[in-house]
Parts: sequence; structure tokens; C-alpha cells
Amino acid sequence: MADLFRRAKSGRGYDTHEVDDFFARAQAVYEGRSAERMGPETVRTAAFSQVRGGYDEPQVDGALDRLDNAFTRKQRAEFIAEHGQQAWLDKIIERATTLYDRLGRPDGQKFAPAERGQPGYDRAQVDALLRRLADYFNSGAPLASADVRHAVFTPVRGKRGYAMGPVDAFLDRALEVILAAE
Repeated sequence: MADLFRRAKSGRGYDTHEVDDFFARAQAVYEGRSAERMGPETVRTAAFSQVRGGYDEPQVDGALDRLDNAFTRKQRAEFIAEHGQQAWLDKIIERATTLYDRLGRPDGQKFAPAERGQPGYDRAQVDALLRRLADYFNSGAPLASADVRHAVFTPVRGKRGYAMGPVDAFLDRALEVILAAE
């Protein structure tokens, strides 16, 4: 079988068997040939082992982004076909409003701090992205799903940073809303 992606040029990449299996399963689900449940959330949380001679990570990550978008579009089309366009808009508005409370909190207080000695995300960097999200929701300022999907924050230790889990969960929810609106 031919490789789905090019191999990493040097060092390690994603395990080829894991990636091939994931994309084969995703294709079968997307085409309706499998009863396995898979949607955008599954794609967003996909993780692969790193091995010597594996697939080029940026190429696989780009394909995952496109797959996420495809599953989101399919999910939207199916929902609209069953419930109508207004129900879809209502659902997106409801999801967006769940984000507002945290977006309105003062900088430095938007999330719980990381536990002592544990890694966290740089507060100023997270707050800057959340200000952009607030501007997007409040005034339609430009913000693409890729801006959220590919956000990278400097790790810091302990209370100087936000706990990673809640930040990641919040950004996943924000990404769902942005993708649904795109």
C-alpha cells in the first residue's frame, strides 16, 4: 500500500500504521460504510505515537484540519436537513453564549491557575487570544478557525499560568462555534 503522506525528513514522525488506520476508519464513517461514531470532536482529539521514519507531522495535521472541516460541514448539513436552518442558527447562538462569561472576565482571571509545579499556559497569550475571540463574537472582527486551532502558548510553571485542560476545552468549544459559522 502506498503511503498516505510523505515521511518525516529527519527524525521522528507520526506512526504510519496509526495514521493509516485512523484515516481509513474516518473515510468509511464519512462515506456511510461504517457504523462507528466519529465526528469533528474525534478528529480534533486524534493523537498518534511518534516513531522514527513516521509521517511528516505538519502534513498529517493539515489533513486532520481538512477532515475536521469536512465532518463539521456534513454534521451541519445533516442537522439542517432534519431540523431546519433556524434550528441550526439557534444551536450555534446557544453554544456561543456559553463562551461569553469567560470572555468577559478580567485578564489574568479567565481560567484557574495551574497547580503548583505543573505546567500551564502563559496567561497574557491566552488572554490576547480570548480578546480576539470576544471581538469576533461582539463585532465580527476577523478570526479564522485556524487562528484558534493553531494557537500555541508558551508553557509556564504553576500559578503564573492557566491550567491547560480548561483552556483547551474552552478553545475546542470556541472552535466548534467558529467552524459552524464558517
